[in-house]
Formats: sequence, C-alpha cells, structure tokens
Amino acid sequence: MTAEWYVLIEEDTRVTEYVEGTQLKLHRWMLTGTHHIEGDETQALAAAEDTALHYIPDTIARHAKPGDEPARHALLARDGAWMVIVRQRHREARIRVTTARLMHSHEEKEAPPKTKPWAPPGQA
Repeated sequence: MTAEWYVLIEEDTRVTEYVEGTQLKLHRWMLTGTHHIEGDETQALAAAEDTALHYIPDTIARHAKPGDEPARHALLARDGAWMVIVRQRHREARIRVTTARLMHSHEEKEAPPKTKPWAPPGQA
C-alpha cells in the first residue's frame, strides 16, 4: 500500500446547557475536515501549515464580512500538531490541525439478506 497522507482539522465546539438554573459552557473537539493530500509527508506538513495560517473556523466565518481578516495565533506543538486561536471582534475559536497517514482501510460489506427458515404451508 502506498502511503496516503491527510490533513485533519478539528474545531473546539461549545454548547451552552442550563442545569438547575446554572449556565454550563461545554467544550468538545469535533473533526470538521479530512483532506487527502496528493504527495508525501513533506507536502502534508506544508498543507497543514497553510491550513493553520488560513483556515477560518465556522464560528468566525458565519459572522465575518467580506474583507475581514481575523487575528490569529498559530502554535506548533512538538508532535507536529498546530494549535490555532482565531479571534474576531468578541468571538474566539480554537482549531487543531494535524497530519495523518492512512494505515488501514477496507470497504463496507453488507451481510446477505436474511432468509426465513422453511415452515410448512399455513404456519409462516
């Protein structure tokens, strides 16, 4: 199998819940993009950096006007992951951009249709 590389984008999503009159802001990371890279690990690393420097998270994009350029702080972790903080007006979003090599893949297989066991006429 030839090495296939991907750039993965995760966004820190927040949901506000109310429990017994208390407001809770719950965060969780959600995979929002999986992009196949034509090329090797070097191209994947370059694509990840480009993504970290230019990707606009949904929470910022849906409120942006044409020509807006949000503030951005991009940090490269030792493991190669990019942690990015994007700010615009009073909104802030966090994204994580990583590279990944496809190691295993197989296609879905459907089970054959169930057949009814034979029953004498009138007892089906």
